[in-house]
Amino acid sequence: MKTPDPVPLYPTYEELQGMRLADYPQTQAFLDCGPAWRLQHWQWGLDFLNYIGRNKSEHTFTRFRGEVEKFLLWLFLFHDKPADDLRKADILAFADFCWKPPLSWIGLTSADRFVPVSGVYEANPHWRPFRIKAPKKQQLEEADKKRYRPSQQTILGLFTAIIAFYKHLMNEELCYGNPAQLAKNDCRYLIKDAQVKEVRRLTDEQWRYVLKTTEEMADTDPVYERTLFVVATLKTLFLRVSELSERSDWSPEMGHFWQDYDENWWLKVYGKGRKIRDVSVLPNISPT
Repeated sequence: MKTPDPVPLYPTYEELQGMRLADYPQTQAFLDCGPAWRLQHWQWGLDFLNYIGRNKSEHTFTRFRGEVEKFLLWLFLFHDKPADDLRKADILAFADFCWKPPLSWIGLTSADRFVPVSGVYEANPHWRPFRIKAPKKQQLEEADKKRYRPSQQTILGLFTAIIAFYKHLMNEELCYGNPAQLAKNDCRYLIKDAQVKEVRRLTDEQWRYVLKTTEEMADTDPVYERTLFVVATLKTLFLRVSELSERSDWSPEMGHFWQDYDENWWLKVYGKGRKIRDVSVLPNISPT
């Protein structure tokens, strides 16, 4: 039996706003040709991704979109069973599918899901739900797709997304259990690593070299003053890169440095989990 071709289900978060299925004729035809619950589940996924896009980072949205899309395509094309009827064994079967997906579902490069054609969005024939990371010199060659195996991080990310999807359905009273949470503990592809992990960071000597080089660049050309400020701030305040980056709902400003009544300096940052926190600034690097 011929393996069915994958059909992309969801565009980017910006395109998701006010999405009309009529503008995605191939996706609409795919959803309409199946049982009624297929369109219903697609709507569940749409609502979930809208929630993630509003409340989480762009990276989280992109990651969750990929995993939920795989999950729904597996339900629609291979398992033929509604999500609210699944049990732990079903989720483990989905993990088996993701561990060894059909070769025709594995791509060699990233590709957009949709391409605009004559006023509508058509499915990109080069898009695939899975991707094998081949060396650059092999990107244009036919890599051995049979060697595809997801990493531990990929499998963990899969369960994180599907567990979150079920939690959303439970909050909306559409499902009354989370089989993905139960299945995670019994997934044979997840290896529990209790070893001490090496912390990867610059040594003091490496850090001094980076700072000295950046200072020399700034002394030579004022355009690098901003680079020096960013490097020094990230290091001395122990910030995540995202905490010093502009986002759609937050723009770091020099005005976010502030001084309390005791003349201590602080920096207000927008961090993980959409939380604002104050980071103490050492006196020798305060903006005075």
